[in-house]
Amino acid sequence: MAARLIDGKALAQGIRDRIAKDVAELHARTGIRPGLAAILVGDDPASKLYVKNKQKACDASGIYVDEHKLSATTTQAELLALIEKVNKDPKVHGILVQLPLPKQIDSKVILDAVSPLKDADGFHPYNMGRLVEGMAMFTPCTPKGVIKMIESTGVAIEGKRAVVVGRSNIVGKPTALLLMHRNATVTVCHSKTRDLPAVCREAEILVVAIGKAKFVTGDMVREGAVVVDVGVNRLEDGTFVGDVDFGPASQRAAWISPVPGGVGPMTIAMLLDNTLESAKRFAGVAS
Repeated sequence: MAARLIDGKALAQGIRDRIAKDVAELHARTGIRPGLAAILVGDDPASKLYVKNKQKACDASGIYVDEHKLSATTTQAELLALIEKVNKDPKVHGILVQLPLPKQIDSKVILDAVSPLKDADGFHPYNMGRLVEGMAMFTPCTPKGVIKMIESTGVAIEGKRAVVVGRSNIVGKPTALLLMHRNATVTVCHSKTRDLPAVCREAEILVVAIGKAKFVTGDMVREGAVVVDVGVNRLEDGTFVGDVDFGPASQRAAWISPVPGGVGPMTIAMLLDNTLESAKRFAGVAS
C-alpha cells in the first residue's frame, strides 16, 4: 500500500493564512507591523529565487520586507555595517542573511553579528544554545517545519525510534534536538556511520538531509515509517528530486513528504512565523 503524502505546500498555506490574521490583529492592536530584513549578497540564481519566494510570502501575509541586494564584491566590513544598521532598526523584527555568501565573507562572522533578538533563521550561537536547553527563542526554520510536518500526520513522536540522516548545524543537529525534546529516541547518521541502511531500517521516523539525490533507497525504509525528505537536488534534465528515492520508499512508508512541495514551503512559512513571534515579543504581546 502506497504511503500517504505529507503535503507541505497545503500545510504551509494553512499556517500562512493564520499568520496573516495574526499580523493584521497585531497591527490593529499595537500599530506594529512585523518586519523582516532580507539581505542578498551576489547573483546566485538559487539564492535570488529563494529570497523572491520569501518576499512574496511576506507580502501575502502583511509582513513588511526591508530588502537589501548587494553586489558580489561587497566586503565583509560593508556587510557588517548593514547588519549593525538593521539590528538597530525598530521596524525590523527578523533578519535573514541568505546563504551562501561570496568567498571573501566569513559566514560565521556575519551570522554571529545578527542580533540574537532578531535572528529569524535561528542560527546565532545564543539561539542554538537555547535550543539545546529546550528553551529556544528562535527555532531554525527547516527543522521547525519538519516537526510540524511529522505532527500533522497524527503519529505520536514520543517513544518513537527516530533517525536523522545528516548532521549539519542548519538541519540535522537541530532536528535531532527537537525530536529529543519530544521524547523520541534519536540516532544521527553521517558519512562515517557503519551499515547506514540497517540503521535507517530501524527508524519509525526517518528525516533525511544529506544533499545526495535519491540516496535513501526503498529497502532502507522501515515498513510503516514516517519519512521526511529535506533534500532538494537538481538533475541534469532540470527536474528536482529529494534525498529519498520517492517511488520505492513510498511503497514501504506510511507517510512521506514529496520533493518539491514538501519541506520547502514549510521552511518559508516558519520564517514568517518566527518573524511574527519576534514582533509580538517586541510589542510585549503574549503568543
